[in-house]
Amino acid sequence: MTKPEFDVIVCGSLHLDIMVDAPHLPQLDETIPGTKWGMVCGGKGGNQAVMAARLGSKTAMIGRIGDDDFGSKLHANLEKWGVHTQAVSTDHSAGSGMSVAVLDANGDYGAVIVSGANLMLEPEKCAADWTAIGGAGIVILQNEIPENVNICVARQAKLSGAMTILNAAPVRANSDELLSLIDVLVVNRVEAQMLAGVAVSDAASAIAALDYIENNCAAIIVTLGGEGLVVWQRGNAPIVIAPQKVKVVSTHGAGDCFIGALASHLALGNNLEAAAHFANRTAAHYVSLSLDARDQPFEFA
Repeated sequence: MTKPEFDVIVCGSLHLDIMVDAPHLPQLDETIPGTKWGMVCGGKGGNQAVMAARLGSKTAMIGRIGDDDFGSKLHANLEKWGVHTQAVSTDHSAGSGMSVAVLDANGDYGAVIVSGANLMLEPEKCAADWTAIGGAGIVILQNEIPENVNICVARQAKLSGAMTILNAAPVRANSDELLSLIDVLVVNRVEAQMLAGVAVSDAASAIAALDYIENNCAAIIVTLGGEGLVVWQRGNAPIVIAPQKVKVVSTHGAGDCFIGALASHLALGNNLEAAAHFANRTAAHYVSLSLDARDQPFEFA
């Protein structure tokens, strides 16, 4: 089999995030004064691709942006961090994806996304892009793009022998066809709870939920924020990985950091447990940084 051109290919979303700092998240009908705002290049796909590239993986992005200023910023950010952008296409009818996120004083956040051009990705073209740019050892998918795109790319990746990671966020009912193509399913505690239909708050409840969300996946990781994470692989007992204790500045982007780090470590030939430990340490370091510091070169675990 021909050696793939890339370590990691991400097929997924690109959003420009409008970040607003506020004392707390607004309740229904509440207007509160914020303290500052700024723009951050994001989207789960873009964040995960940038993180993999920053950790040394040769990384490419398959995605779609609008023909607008937001799209220009998103494209420039990928190139800034060394992500290959040949397969990032421009849509001339839909605007670029964007989101508005409110960060509270504890570093927690709530967000609303408008997908825009991300929903215009074409399944067959994305699969063809995978082949055209030379494939990868690892592919990352998320639910911020249409499921038929995920299926086509996952099918193409499997034909070329790649490992496929699905970040099932935002949560939705994934088809059996897609799940049968996935090697590693990654969900946080909220997504695990919604998929399983049982409460998930800690490692014990996450392990209990595995029976309800296992389906056809070979492995599942449930991330639990300050409670650590659970790694399950078919045929093995679940493994609990303890949290890294840090002072949290902002949890925004933590999950994407985890997945980019996970893929990067897997691309080096490490096993899933070792990659999960590395990703856990990296995400903990990431949430301890200010948003300004995150945009500067820094050392990871």
